[in-house]
Amino acid sequence: MYKKLKDADIAKKRIFLRLDLNVPIKEGKIKDDSRITAALPTIRYLLEKGAKVVAASHLGRPKNGPAPEFSLAPVARRLSELLPEHKVLFARDVVGEDARAKASGLKEGELLLLENVRFEAGETKGNEELAAKFREFGDVYVTDAFGALHRAHASVYQAAKLFDVVLAGFLVEKEIKYLKEKLETPERPYFALLGGAKVSDKIPILKSLVEKVDGIAIGGGMAYTFLLAKGERVGKSLLEAEMIGTATAIMKRALERGIPFLLPVDHIVASSIEDTTPTSSVRIEENSAAFDIGPKTVALFANELKKAKTIIWNGPMGVFEKEQFKTGTVEIAKVVADTDALKIVGGGDSVSAIKVAGVEDRITHISTGGGASLELLAGDKLPGVEILYEKGQ
Repeated sequence: MYKKLKDADIAKKRIFLRLDLNVPIKEGKIKDDSRITAALPTIRYLLEKGAKVVAASHLGRPKNGPAPEFSLAPVARRLSELLPEHKVLFARDVVGEDARAKASGLKEGELLLLENVRFEAGETKGNEELAAKFREFGDVYVTDAFGALHRAHASVYQAAKLFDVVLAGFLVEKEIKYLKEKLETPERPYFALLGGAKVSDKIPILKSLVEKVDGIAIGGGMAYTFLLAKGERVGKSLLEAEMIGTATAIMKRALERGIPFLLPVDHIVASSIEDTTPTSSVRIEENSAAFDIGPKTVALFANELKKAKTIIWNGPMGVFEKEQFKTGTVEIAKVVADTDALKIVGGGDSVSAIKVAGVEDRITHISTGGGASLELLAGDKLPGVEILYEKGQ
């Protein structure tokens, strides 16, 4: 087992807290603060216990060191607004003079947010010297950065190795509960719903799930590689020709196991993604492409989903960000929400799709991590999760 936040005495302790505050920022303004608000329960718990908290996060992928557009300064301001009862400070560097001075001056119940950890070149390389500098900021390591736990980065994995006490924050605890523990012995029938653009993005999870689930439905752009592999015409639809062999092998394995492997039977087709008057059709002509699943496919998928006791969903059914191609995704979201199954939605676009459909309050668990969600669902070992279990023994 691993240790959770409430398993240790953290009152008035120095805490190094790794968060995932990788939020979209445009011209200095935060466009979606959901990752910040998701971290608040853990932050508040620590601060109310009188802990001195040094928090770290990445933001985007800065290529050449510090850059204003990747600064966490707007995030620090937002945290100040959300935590009016606590003092929130911001360090202008990661492990430099400003960070060290402000960390040493922290009082009980105060939070210091470090500048973007990826401004340090050693972060993504898992540099041990950088990890040792993070170790100096606290006596206890707390991780609530689920979206980064699949990376063996300095602040995520190497730093955690150096602490005697490593704890999972409330967010990480919840993610492990649903994406790992609940799915190790799922209530059956266990059904997987996968969408998104590319088969190549989902190969590990497909190969894993085809061995575990009682049925799979495929939508989104990735469906057309499977349909072509079956010999169907897909017109100008999104395609990964190099993945046809893999798609064929996955469908063959589903057949061997005797589980349903559902693909679209009708489509919302148009001449281009900008076409505002698409049509519903069971055929895709040579000069057209499919951008969403059609009503017959929604009904086909719904028939299987309604039987399920456990559902995992990752990836939209079409180009749902376009008004004319969002219906399939929205309708499937409503079907999933209406079932009495345990419903787990993987990160990224799937979360946006659930919000567009307005059913997030009827989903059992919505994951905050894109790549981390997929890797944990596929049964992979995540460095940031593994270190929790190692330190918990």
